[in-house]
Amino acid sequence: MEVSVDEPAHGALRLGNRDGLPDDIAFLRAHYPRGDWRLHTNFGQLADFWLQVHASLRHEGSEVSRLVDAFRDRQIDAIQLQRAFVPLLNGFLQHLDQHHRIEDSLYFPKFRLLDERMVVGFDLLEADHTQIHHHLVATVEHARGLLNALSAPGETARRAADNYADTARNLLDLLVKHLADEEELVIPAMLQHGERPLT
Repeated sequence: MEVSVDEPAHGALRLGNRDGLPDDIAFLRAHYPRGDWRLHTNFGQLADFWLQVHASLRHEGSEVSRLVDAFRDRQIDAIQLQRAFVPLLNGFLQHLDQHHRIEDSLYFPKFRLLDERMVVGFDLLEADHTQIHHHLVATVEHARGLLNALSAPGETARRAADNYADTARNLLDLLVKHLADEEELVIPAMLQHGERPLT
């Protein structure tokens, strides 16, 4: 069963509309509370790596936002922003896109095979990826607008930075919610079934 982000029946579960995952989708969450994950005998290298990647994505996204905010607050100038912004943003977006591609093509199909009750949850996560990608594209467009505006006179560059910041904030807000929900499906599943079926 595929979850479409456009289906009205799943509107409440669409990323940005939902407040976490319902218990019937994250059905292992109660058995494996987040605070106990690392203490479980099945918590291994893959689970640890997964959480590290998510922590890195959160950090990279926040670093880009902090940099642009420093420019908006006149703590750095246009030259300093341009020098740091492009590599930071490119690194973040490339890591995010790569992570989602690996999940969709490699890991999510394996999770679906572990228990048929997981199918709807991982279909939902894939729908999240599609929605996040749309926001990623919009963020890139506003980033280009910001870079083009850095040499413009007056307040043009700061207006472009404001526009970028609004778009990037939407992306990061959705991403943070998605990562938390994904962890509540992925890590309990690893603890329940072990990591071997996923490698």
